[in-house]
Parts: sequence; C-alpha cells; structure tokens
Amino acid sequence: MIKIPPYLKKGDTIGIVCPSGYMPYEKATACIHILEQWGYRVVTGKTLGSQFHYFSGTDAERLADLQGMLDNRNIQAVLCGRGGYGMSRIIDQIDFKQFSKYPKWLIGFSDITVLHAHVFRKLKIASLHAPMAGAFQEDAGKNVFVKSLQNAIKGNQANYSCTPHSLNRNGKAEGILLGGNLSLIAHLAGTVSALETKGKILFIEDVGEYIYNIDRMMIQLKRNGMLANLKGLVIGGFSEIKDTLTPFGADVFSVIQSHIEAYSYPVCFDFPVSHEKNNYALKIGIPHQLTVGSKLVRLKEIR
Repeated sequence: MIKIPPYLKKGDTIGIVCPSGYMPYEKATACIHILEQWGYRVVTGKTLGSQFHYFSGTDAERLADLQGMLDNRNIQAVLCGRGGYGMSRIIDQIDFKQFSKYPKWLIGFSDITVLHAHVFRKLKIASLHAPMAGAFQEDAGKNVFVKSLQNAIKGNQANYSCTPHSLNRNGKAEGILLGGNLSLIAHLAGTVSALETKGKILFIEDVGEYIYNIDRMMIQLKRNGMLANLKGLVIGGFSEIKDTLTPFGADVFSVIQSHIEAYSYPVCFDFPVSHEKNNYALKIGIPHQLTVGSKLVRLKEIR
C-alpha cells in the first residue's frame, strides 16, 4: 500500500530547505510571501542562504538541516529551495524512521528526484515533483504551474492536459506515476534508490544536456529493462539542450523516440513538466490515467 502524507490545511507549516545547491535567501522571499498568503506558516532551514562552494552547506550541514525538517512534527511539508547537485551525497545517511511514522509532503524536482525515488522505493511514500522556491519570483500569483502546487498540497485531484505532439503514440493507460529528471533516474540505476518501473507510468525531463548524453541515458534505461514494461511514458521538456561541434544528427525528441519505437504503450511528448516555467505539480506514487489522443493529451490522478 502507498502511504499518502496528510494534505495541508490553513495554519499548517511548510519548511524550506536547500539539501543540494546554494540558493540566495532573497530568491526565496517571494515564495515565503505567497505561501503565507495561501494561509501557511513558513520556517526556513539554515541551508537557505548558506553557501559552501557549490553547495548550500557541507554534507553534514545539509544532512542535519534536512533531517531536522523530516523529524519535526510541527512541519507538515518540506519544500526544497532549489535542486542542483548534492542529494545523492547524503541520501544514504538520512534516518527515515520518524518520517516513515509521520510522513509529510516532500516537494521539489531536478536533483530532488533522488529523494523522491528513494522515499518511494524504500518506504512507499508519495511525494511531489513540483515547482520549487525559485518558481515563485515572477507572476506566481497568476502562474498556473505554481497554482498547481497549491492545489496538490490541498489535496485537489490533478487533471492536466496539453496539445498533442507529432511523435505521440496514442492510447490509454493507468498506473502509478513515477519519474523525474532523466539524468538522475539513470544515475540511480543499480542502486537501492533505483526506480522500479514495471507496470508504471514514467515521466522524464532534463536540462542542459548534450544530445549524445540523452541518447546514452536512454540506452541505459533500455538495457536495464526500465522502458520495456511501462504502462505509459510521459516525455516532458528538454531545455537548453546542446549539440556537439560535429552534430549528433537528430534532435532530442527524435533520439528518445528511436529508443521506444519497439514498445506499444502510449507515449506523449512535450508535456508541461520541465526545468522551465511549464512545470505542473505531479504526485509521485499516486495512480494516474494517461490518455493520448489525436486532439488532446490528458494526465489525470485517479483514486
């Protein structure tokens, strides 16, 4: 059985922590203000605004800050300020005993994929792949993607749609939704945090990669069997993609399509989950229905 953390009500407390890369405190002030407008209390960890080279603190400091948020019974959700890199350096030192007894929503994406994957694989607890503190800086009050986070933590049922892409493979599927950043999913393969994708709907996205790296990571997933037995596949945004001086010879979506053409499950491309503004809140570990049609694509939470 999947454990679903309690949804938030007004007056609940959200903790903001940076378990990976450095984030200036001022970049989170808009987020803090809007969360308070939504009716929540906000506490910030020591790692928000702290810096140790690339990171928001030493491994020990980041571990202690996140551990404190997980263990604090007065905090109902933990929102990561940003991703970057660093979660895999501390994931095996986190003590999840208290969190397992009293689960709370863990919110973030990018490097936070490691935390989502580990929590679902080891504890079967749902979490939120969703906008982080930086997303609140511009027009967050009118931003439907930031609003999707508000709806998710309140417990509203997700029901997202987008325009079909020419590479889509039509069909309908139901299954538990798993996924996140492709680089991190490949990075976790063969570890205790690796995604078990059989019978699941998988979503992937990425940023700043070379096309040949995307090709290599898709091959790794295919060779691990992670693509063979999916119920459905959601391809999100792949932004700031780079090519080599001698061109690879295909764009990123064509590369991905070439590695899944042997399978028959429904696939949608260019779904609004990404490192950009277009980034819907997705509940990892929760059953969803994926419908890929000629006129509309829909990803809907089912209960």
